[in-house]
Amino acid sequence: MTFASESSTKPARRAALAFIFITIVLDMLAVGMIVPVLPKLVESFLGGNTAKAARMYGVFGTVWALMQFVFAPVLGTMSDRFGRRPIVLLSNFGLGLDYILMALAPTLSWLFVGRVISGITAASVPAASAYIADVTPEEKRAKAFGMLGAAFGLGFIVGPAVGGLLGHISPRLPFWVAAALSLINAMYGLFVLPESLGREKRAPFSWARANPVGSLKLLRSHHELFGLAGVTFLSALAHDSLPSTFVLYADYRYGWTSRTIGLALATVGICYGVVQGALVGRIVGHFGERMALFVGLLFGAIGFAIYGFATDGWIFWLGIPLMSIWGISGPAAQGIMCRRVSPSEQGQLQGAISSLRGISGMFGPGLFTMTFATFIGSLRGWHLSGSPFLLSSILLVAAMVTVASLRREDQR
Repeated sequence: MTFASESSTKPARRAALAFIFITIVLDMLAVGMIVPVLPKLVESFLGGNTAKAARMYGVFGTVWALMQFVFAPVLGTMSDRFGRRPIVLLSNFGLGLDYILMALAPTLSWLFVGRVISGITAASVPAASAYIADVTPEEKRAKAFGMLGAAFGLGFIVGPAVGGLLGHISPRLPFWVAAALSLINAMYGLFVLPESLGREKRAPFSWARANPVGSLKLLRSHHELFGLAGVTFLSALAHDSLPSTFVLYADYRYGWTSRTIGLALATVGICYGVVQGALVGRIVGHFGERMALFVGLLFGAIGFAIYGFATDGWIFWLGIPLMSIWGISGPAAQGIMCRRVSPSEQGQLQGAISSLRGISGMFGPGLFTMTFATFIGSLRGWHLSGSPFLLSSILLVAAMVTVASLRREDQR
């Protein structure tokens, strides 16, 4: 089934978009649910040795990001060839079966294999994003991508809380629940999700396009696309400072407890979800995608600066709602980029964007944890424990300069 006409397919389109939204929510919910228990499960396989567990957990995270980098463009390009529907559904089934594998893992090696598979199957986000680009008018794509971002935020708000409660009963129970959610969602999609990419718009599959390097070549096909790819990478890299150092920073500088840190993370998720779900469409509609992108980056830079310079915890809290406005920049950038490629290249584009995020995920954590360690260690006299966030602020300023230069080129 394809979206052949506006009048006859509007209900189907709404149902399909709702399914994509639910898919991302459940995917992120499942990912979030295992966040509180996976480190402890790794530690249990290593005899309770926290130092070894920390190093191994770092390997798990790096490999997961590597799988995203390699397989996101593959699945995105496959969706250009075979359609979005089979890729999204196969990913849901794959995630469900993989969570079962991790729930039953008898050794650390089996758990590691499960994490590798998770990185591959979770790389279906490009296909979901391409689906939205297929069925959404150009002028409404930023709003639709904003709703996708809201789905991410909602999943990450609820997931860790539920995972923590379930993990208190058994460290493997969150994996079983995550598996059930993924499989139920896949079964639901079999009956609800129509195909969005007509056969006449599909492109032949080619490994030259599907490999990460080949996929990234698409970003060089237009000067604006290439510039926005740089903006996307800088933004993704800046974001990596938060999951990498926030917990350590909040404990070191403010002495926050786990409860306070959890409340702060929940507040971040709520503010982000509100911006993505309620404000992106209005702001983009009023100011346009390019100005919304610039303003979002500006607020992100300001928010990171507040985080880095905040001498008291309450000042840090004030930066959270300002930082959340940064969330309008991603959907705005994606909306612009989608217009620069053909329908048969949407999957490849989304795969390339995910590869950029995968690269940042491989290098960002080390960059920011090293920066943090340096400025509270050998350079402690500088009193810049907020240095990771200040570095992120600088990266977003560089992204703003890039956006401004692209705008000037368009005006010539």
